[in-house]
Amino acid sequence: MSAPTLGFTPTLRFAPSPNGRLHLGHAASALLNAEIARRLGGRLLLRIEDIDPVRSRPELAAGIVEDLAWLGLRFPEPFRRQSDHMGEYRAALLSLAERGLAYPCFCSRGAVAARLAALGVEGSDPAPDPDGTPRYPGTCRHLRAGEAGARRAAGEPHGWRLDMARALAAAPGPHAWTAFEPGGHERRVAADPARWGDALIGRRDVPTSYHLSVVLDDAAQGITHVVRGRDLEAATDLHVLLQHLLALPSPRYHHHPLIVDEGGAKLAKSKGSASLADLRAEGVSPESVRARLGFALL
Repeated sequence: MSAPTLGFTPTLRFAPSPNGRLHLGHAASALLNAEIARRLGGRLLLRIEDIDPVRSRPELAAGIVEDLAWLGLRFPEPFRRQSDHMGEYRAALLSLAERGLAYPCFCSRGAVAARLAALGVEGSDPAPDPDGTPRYPGTCRHLRAGEAGARRAAGEPHGWRLDMARALAAAPGPHAWTAFEPGGHERRVAADPARWGDALIGRRDVPTSYHLSVVLDDAAQGITHVVRGRDLEAATDLHVLLQHLLALPSPRYHHHPLIVDEGGAKLAKSKGSASLADLRAEGVSPESVRARLGFALL
């Protein structure tokens, strides 16, 4: 099919995290990104999402590039690495805090679990967020500014949470995002950021989270079309809100089906799903992998 006339250069990105080797699910997403970029007459960038200082390792980042090259995919250099942009994330986080839209959270996982258990006993157990995690009960939202400041000054570990009620008051919406299909059809999708509650937007160890860094990265790289798995579709609601709050453009989105194992569960590095490196060591060819995933030609 011929590329549609869009009036700009379509720009997509494939953005894996270097906390394990790529598996077939990653390969399918990367190949779909490449196919859509080609259909649109655009370009595909590689981003290394390495905000996790513990699990992200240089050798795994190098392995990502090696695996993608084996599949026949190469990307313009230099690649954007999130670890190089912590200052940008910190500035955005502090701008939200200065506007009263984010607050420091000193709660450990254990403290959150204990508070949720108490709420459950009281009969008001919070509904889960779209990831299935019970929504944060807002414990630190009610801290006085002086107390929060003193605890920060004392060096007490803390993350940062979006004050959802204030955020929605600052950007009342209605919120929506544009979904697109590889064939070109587009539709508007209503977004409901409130279902995420006071989402974590800054971790204890780094001044960002996946949600904050991804919207800043997409804007910085001029991403016009985001192609990612359906497991991230609900996150788009939160990303649209953050884009509004930070005056960032909102790309079009396509959320593709996931590759699953024999039991119907999605592939995951943490579950030991066979990696592309494993398949290569077994003598599997990149052509057979592409054909298996429905991408016989590049």
